[in-house]
Amino acid sequence: MSIKVQQVDNWRWRIPREGNMRTDGLVFASAAMMAVLRHEQALEQVRNVATLPGIVGPSMAMPDIHWGYGFPIGGVAAFDADEGVVSPGGVGYDINCGVRLLRSDLHAAEVRPVLDQLADALFRNVPSGVGSHRRDLKLSLSETRKVLKLGAAWAVKQGFGAAADLDHIEAGGTIPGADPELVSDRALERGHDQLGTLGSGNHFLEIQQVEKIFDEAAAQALGLFPGQLTVSIHTGSRGLGYQVCDDSLRTMLRASQKYGITLADRQLCCAPLTSPEARDYLAAMAGAANFAFANRQLITAWVRESFGQVLGKGPADLGLGVIYDVCHNIAKWETHEVDGKMRRLCVHRKGATRAFPPGHPETPPAYRAIGQPVLIPGDMGRYSYVLIGTAGAMRETFGSTCHGAGRVLSRHAAMKQARGHDVVGELAKRGILVRAAGRATVAEEIPEAYKDVAEVVEVVEQAGLSRIVARLRPMAVIKG
Repeated sequence: MSIKVQQVDNWRWRIPREGNMRTDGLVFASAAMMAVLRHEQALEQVRNVATLPGIVGPSMAMPDIHWGYGFPIGGVAAFDADEGVVSPGGVGYDINCGVRLLRSDLHAAEVRPVLDQLADALFRNVPSGVGSHRRDLKLSLSETRKVLKLGAAWAVKQGFGAAADLDHIEAGGTIPGADPELVSDRALERGHDQLGTLGSGNHFLEIQQVEKIFDEAAAQALGLFPGQLTVSIHTGSRGLGYQVCDDSLRTMLRASQKYGITLADRQLCCAPLTSPEARDYLAAMAGAANFAFANRQLITAWVRESFGQVLGKGPADLGLGVIYDVCHNIAKWETHEVDGKMRRLCVHRKGATRAFPPGHPETPPAYRAIGQPVLIPGDMGRYSYVLIGTAGAMRETFGSTCHGAGRVLSRHAAMKQARGHDVVGELAKRGILVRAAGRATVAEEIPEAYKDVAEVVEVVEQAGLSRIVARLRPMAVIKG
């Protein structure tokens, strides 16, 4: 199907409403990005999302857009509380896949001589790869249900971190309304021994250095300085979240038929937000999201432990504090101004990040003067960015922005391109150490598999959705 696309300005492209669309599509991209996107299925997915009942505002996609299940990855859509729907395809399989950034009091230069030992310690202490688990942390199913209810607060209560960590996590590390009883036994079985693990695919643990500061005042508020060592954690809800999504799809297909919802794509199966099916999904999804928050909290504890082991320094000297922790795949109840009126909406962000502005009550007090931190990882060979949310995002995208670089090569294509290359050796020559559970993951995640994240963040900054604060350069990468 040929998708009509109209250029609005240098950074915005409209897919005009036609046929069974209930609203326009709106894609944030550069001209170069759109030249490629015109030949991909992701734009059709933006169009399809615009057909869903009760959608408020346009069906949107961020510049890291690429094809996904149902919604495009990079997709954002908001739905009216009374007339709208919730769709698991608008959240994704890896519920609350997200990023956490830790600051430190360390300079990258002082750590470089022991970087090998640090990488080894992190690879040893933080399990990675398919089916990975910590042998010394196996939860009963009843304890796992507590994790689903409490999120990161459960981990802190068990001694994995401090209460101050919770002040720097989206939603305080606990999505309200979780009901563990609505999570299947199969999901619990898959997740109970995976807490505190990275998993595989594009998930990673990365030691970084602050390479460049773009906004001095904001960087100071975030505790960032040039040459500083930081640590980034990118993972989600593991097998538990995958199973919650998988379980919900059958229910949602039946619900779509039950409530007479015509689907442009079966992968957009959904249920009215007022229905019991929607309430059950949101309660199970919240449980999986809380599992992901707890997962990143435990990994944070083991990062701190690993640094202490190698550097022989205590917590006060390391200063490994949480800057922020953001969700990428979530549907959340939020209040937004629409046409001059405040409305309660269910905002789907699928491979997109919340970007609330200065002064917003959900922005942590420490950052209320500058806006919510936005963490945008790139590929393992280039750089990542720290941004902050803006009033522009609140007006135009329900407080949303991009979430990463976005793939340009499938995993199969990336592996094919990596043949004959010593990817780990090539990265080592550039000063980037890699520890991975298998060569296949490294091949799938070659830098060439992703867009240049600098081009992605330029779009959202120029469009007024976020402001760039700092660029981070990888030093050591732990992969599944």
